[in-house]
Amino acid sequence: MRSAIEHRPAGHWPHEDAAGRVSLAFDDRHRRRIRLETTAGEAILLDLPKAVAMAEGDGLRCADGTWVEVAARPEPVLRITAATPELAARLAWHLGNRHTPAEIRAGEILIRPDHVLADMLRSLGGSVTETVAPFQPEGGAYSGQGHDHSHGHGHSHEHDHGHKHP
Repeated sequence: MRSAIEHRPAGHWPHEDAAGRVSLAFDDRHRRRIRLETTAGEAILLDLPKAVAMAEGDGLRCADGTWVEVAARPEPVLRITAATPELAARLAWHLGNRHTPAEIRAGEILIRPDHVLADMLRSLGGSVTETVAPFQPEGGAYSGQGHDHSHGHGHSHEHDHGHKHP
C-alpha cells in the first residue's frame, strides 16, 4: 500500500502528475493518519506529520513520488438563498452568530442539514432547499487563510488603540 506523506494546497503541486484521486466528504478531509481509497479502488495510507484540513484540488505526495488529487465528495447540504443582498447578509449574520460552519458562494450559502436552522432561516425570509453538493465551509478569521493570530510572532497585544487611560 502506498503512503501519502505530504500535503500541498491546490495550485502548489504538479496536478498533471496526479496518479490517482480520493473523494472525501468534509469531515473526512481533516486528518493526519487514515486508510483512504482512491476512486479506482487502490488503498492508500494517509500518514502526515500533523492533521491537515484538505480541500478540493489539493495534492498528496506519496512516499514513492507519485501524487494523489483530493476531491470534495458531494454530501447532503442545505442551500440558502435570499431575494436581496441585505437579506443574504442578515441570514449570514444569524448563521455566524450560531457559529454554524457555512460555505459562502455567489448567490447562496451552504450549511449542513439542520431542521432548526432551516426553520429559522425560512422565518427570516430565506429560501432553504435540500441538495447534495461538495461542502467546503469557510475556515474562519484565524484559520490560516487570512491573518495569522499565533502568539509566536513577537509582538504585544497590549495596544493603545487610541483609548485614553486614567
